[in-house]
Amino acid sequence: MSSPTERSLSYVEALQEAVAQEMERDESVFVIGLNVDDHKAIQGTTQGLIDTFGPQRVMDTPLSEDAITGICIGAAMAGMRPVHVHIRMDFLMLCMNQLVNMAAKAHYMYAGQVSVPMVSRSIIGKSWGQGAQHSQGLHSMFMHVPGLKVVAPTNAYDAKGCMTAAIRDNNPVIFVEHRLLYSTDAPVPVEPYTVEFGKARISGQGTDITLVGVSYMLVECLAARDLLAEVGISAEVIDPVSLMPLDVDTIAASAEKTGRLLVVDNAWTAAGASAEIVAAVCERQAGTPLIVSRMGYAPTTCPTTPALEKGFYPNAATIASRAHAMVRPNDPAWVPDVEPTLPHEAAFRGPF
Repeated sequence: MSSPTERSLSYVEALQEAVAQEMERDESVFVIGLNVDDHKAIQGTTQGLIDTFGPQRVMDTPLSEDAITGICIGAAMAGMRPVHVHIRMDFLMLCMNQLVNMAAKAHYMYAGQVSVPMVSRSIIGKSWGQGAQHSQGLHSMFMHVPGLKVVAPTNAYDAKGCMTAAIRDNNPVIFVEHRLLYSTDAPVPVEPYTVEFGKARISGQGTDITLVGVSYMLVECLAARDLLAEVGISAEVIDPVSLMPLDVDTIAASAEKTGRLLVVDNAWTAAGASAEIVAAVCERQAGTPLIVSRMGYAPTTCPTTPALEKGFYPNAATIASRAHAMVRPNDPAWVPDVEPTLPHEAAFRGPF
């Protein structure tokens, strides 16, 4: 049961509230990015901030990711706490030198005398044909770099807690938001709180196979769990929440219990988050038999048509089918006959 200080918020509302509360608490926090002051307010995530805090702390910018990231890094080094909003993660590629060679390394290079407390919000995921350059999940590129933290909350409670923690963190944080999660809701406390990085969450108990869902794929894994239950297979579902630092212990303990591990990423599998999770768990399970598999984007550029998108992205039915094959390898192939589009996916509206 919800506490008196708890009510249901959407993912969007939770993000907005976290930033607003931190801006109220700490005058060094400011929001910057393309269209953060627009009437659509980045799908509502920056709604009302400019009215409350003014244009000195909520700043629209030119379409110049590299330059604005440099401004944020300099401001962070000088004691400010910028929240830089990127409407799409794809365009973090335009500021890779700033993030990888400057933000991530400054603390180390200056012997701890300099910190870069900044948050880079980046939106990923499919919707009405985002296609090749507007839907990519590139989080694994940032997981690779020491000095960067990467989080990908999948519900409103974690969205608020992770955003609060990210703003307060003295390191640069890549904050991954899947646009199809924006309309989902969950109980969220009114008061500020933090969700600790590096702690995974078991979202559903099970005994036959462990499913790990990264970002929106956690939703699909939970739906797959229900489909598997209909044929007598018990799936344990884990939400990593934080990708770097990564809670390998929780995932490994679950995989040891079930003997099977399927990691579903909202990205390609080659050299990705799914590969890292599987490798890390296998290292922990050395000498213990473990059946592993990965799922993610099809190995091609993202198509724009809905018909082709259904083959490009994993969904509950394809996840359930792969899990079934891992648990019952001698049975005939099984694909549940269900509609692959979940209700909140169909509800998404653009343009961003």
